[in-house]
Amino acid sequence: MSDFDVARWRPAPFLPEADARDGSLTFVVAVLCFLACLTLLSLLAADRAARDWTRQLEGQATVIVRPKANETPDGAAARAAETLAGVDGVAEARAMEPEKAEALIAPWLGDADLSDLPVPRLVAVQLTREKPADAQALDRALKAQGLDAVVDDHTAWMADIQRAARLARLAGLFVFALIAVAAAAVIAFATRAGLAARREVVEVLHLSGAEDGFVARLFQARFARMAAHAGLFGAGAAAIMGAVFRLAGGGQGLTPVLPIAWSDLLFVVPAPLAAAGVAALAARFTALALIRDLA
Repeated sequence: MSDFDVARWRPAPFLPEADARDGSLTFVVAVLCFLACLTLLSLLAADRAARDWTRQLEGQATVIVRPKANETPDGAAARAAETLAGVDGVAEARAMEPEKAEALIAPWLGDADLSDLPVPRLVAVQLTREKPADAQALDRALKAQGLDAVVDDHTAWMADIQRAARLARLAGLFVFALIAVAAAAVIAFATRAGLAARREVVEVLHLSGAEDGFVARLFQARFARMAAHAGLFGAGAAAIMGAVFRLAGGGQGLTPVLPIAWSDLLFVVPAPLAAAGVAALAARFTALALIRDLA
């Protein structure tokens, strides 16, 4: 007598719930999602650092004062600071101590004895946030007092920082897109392997009248669920690493060059959904193309 029970029989699914290759595929997608989230956190931190540096430079200017024959360097710097303090748009002007000026020059001259060199005096100018004075206004005020000075409003530095920030954003977006393409390629390969292993079943389904979209949706749903789980692991690991960097660096994150904020960690939350979307699209298009070839 047969042990087969018709009442308890259920048809086997076209795609089994578990596959021997699922662990490796989940690990690969999780790693790719982890790298994508780290790239995103780095982009946010780099953009914040560039904006902070630009904001600081926009509110400051440096004046290089050269004394004339009838005055001392310190006297010329003091007179320049007094002149600039009265210009509209200047919050504060302060003559820097000779030691600070020499400390700024020392890295460029090495071990040279700066006491024998005619080191110019510097005046640090703090501009107002509302209607700050421009370099032309500062230069006119200095020339009106007969001072030999050069105004540096840090325009060149700001242009370099903004250019570096743009390059960093482009590089980060390129890496992010490359990771997404790699994840799609992995899913496409897994879909191709799954269809190849079930070629005969697909042909039977076609003979039974099943549409291509029906079979493609099975692969789409399967790999979307897998990618969502993998994305959850990858995003969680990236958030933990970002939190470690934030805690390890104190108030400004791991380093002032890449200041990570707590709010940045929220940007990894959509990662599982994004991974599922990429996987679903890759699986669907790959499955449809292969099913048409089989037909």
